[in-house]
Amino acid sequence: MRRIISDIFWIFFLLLLVSCKGKPENDDKKVFNINLDQNVTSLDPAFARNQNAIWMINQIFNGLVQVDRQLNTVPCIAKSWTTSRDGLVYTFNLRNDVFFQDDALFKNGKGRKVVAEDFVYSFNRLIDPKVASSGGWIFSDKVKDSTSFKAVNDTTFQITLLKPFPAFMNLLTAQYCSVVPQEVVEHYGKDFRSHPVGTGPFKFKYWKEDEILVLVKNENYWEKDGTQQLPYLDAVKVTFITDKQSAFMNFIKKDLDFFNSVDGSYRDDILTKSGRMTSKYKGKFQLIKGPYLCTEYIGILVDTSKAIVKNSPLRIQKVRQAINYAIDRPKLIKYLRNSIGTPATAGFVPKGMPGFDSTRVKGYDYNPALSAKLLAEAGFPNGKGMPEVTLSTSTTYKDLIEFVQGELNTIGIKVKVDVSPNASLRDMMAKNEVNFFRGSWIADYPDAENYLSVFYSKNRVPFGPNYTGYFNDEFDRLFEQSYYESDPKKRYELYYKMDNMVMQYSSVVPLLYDQSVVMLQNNISGYPTNALSLMILKRVKKK
Repeated sequence: MRRIISDIFWIFFLLLLVSCKGKPENDDKKVFNINLDQNVTSLDPAFARNQNAIWMINQIFNGLVQVDRQLNTVPCIAKSWTTSRDGLVYTFNLRNDVFFQDDALFKNGKGRKVVAEDFVYSFNRLIDPKVASSGGWIFSDKVKDSTSFKAVNDTTFQITLLKPFPAFMNLLTAQYCSVVPQEVVEHYGKDFRSHPVGTGPFKFKYWKEDEILVLVKNENYWEKDGTQQLPYLDAVKVTFITDKQSAFMNFIKKDLDFFNSVDGSYRDDILTKSGRMTSKYKGKFQLIKGPYLCTEYIGILVDTSKAIVKNSPLRIQKVRQAINYAIDRPKLIKYLRNSIGTPATAGFVPKGMPGFDSTRVKGYDYNPALSAKLLAEAGFPNGKGMPEVTLSTSTTYKDLIEFVQGELNTIGIKVKVDVSPNASLRDMMAKNEVNFFRGSWIADYPDAENYLSVFYSKNRVPFGPNYTGYFNDEFDRLFEQSYYESDPKKRYELYYKMDNMVMQYSSVVPLLYDQSVVMLQNNISGYPTNALSLMILKRVKKK
């Protein structure tokens, strides 16, 4: 009965706050309206495993550090930090003016101050098998145990690593690493997912799963924009319309302030093939494109100990290189994606990644003549004598893979396309049961190490995401050496060498570096785009 009364109250509140358009008494309420096409799985940072959860958790919680729009790691609750000379001990100096959001479980219902012990508890949750956090990988191979996290005093927090990891500060920007209050988490247990209490710019107010989620301004938020306390918005209202076409129509009607990505069902309606806004919508809303740390690629299993590789023509390096040269990436992006994306001609590490340099890594441009030459040198002139190969994909990317199929057929490589559900394809990749497959790699954190780890031999199946079975002693040596190089420029040099080695061997065919597309109403300002596609609403203004 209490839950029903609560639902009625919040529905009434939302109608009052959001729906009464044009009424003077509500004109000063700034509500940011967005739609997510899938329900938020959890509002607990320990389970921030997909974009929708990450987006909402980022509004409610803070961590030690955060990223700016250039993906630099900058202070958050930690105002400064130092690293020991051996790269193993990180010491963080915490702000003393950060408070958890008000909650009945705190004394007098007022949020208490965040102290170092809160980070000890929060990080131990990630490695606690009983919690079974999807973010356990953050620390699992980097710290010894719970003793690796130490509160020196209330404002000094320390982490001790087992071995150096130069990308560690980037890793700490992940939403998994948000601080949570022990007394609230332990009171709610697993239900903390729907009763979140953090330190962020917005606080949780109401959630009816699959229907509506409401966050309201945290009046006691610690962060300022100059002298102005953040956030500027009064509330964030989230709906969950699964049909993208319907949701887009709501955006056109101005019922939504924000819309993310351009779906294939209405892409041609919004964008020309050259990627410009069509005359139909020109000036009616803002459309912002920017790099997104995601590489779309085709993987080729090269581990000759596997039965499906032993007799496959794809085991031959020149065949793999011929495939790389045979694909017209600019044409693919223009006609299948309305110019959303950048041709992946500079390695596996995508554009937008700190340190990315297309002049330092040599990938593959479109060169059908060289492709044909390499195929002939491999013993298959014009594809003669080469058995048909099967290229596995999921339904979502069928058109992209059929384009690749056509390109390879042109040089004589016969390709059969096999379509499987997303989950099935991922499972087959993780078991080395496919030797020619469509894949994508989205950055977990803004460091190229995250991409190059895909080719580290110790990450081969079943121990990690090295789905192509790539193995190279020199690559492994450079990869391990990079862990001991704290100078970013010197580390980038090692990254360029490794990426070039992967390109030369051609166990992957990078197709495109993705781009994010964000649409905003014209009365919205202050929305910062970034290559992680991380939603940051604290500085957003609505006129």
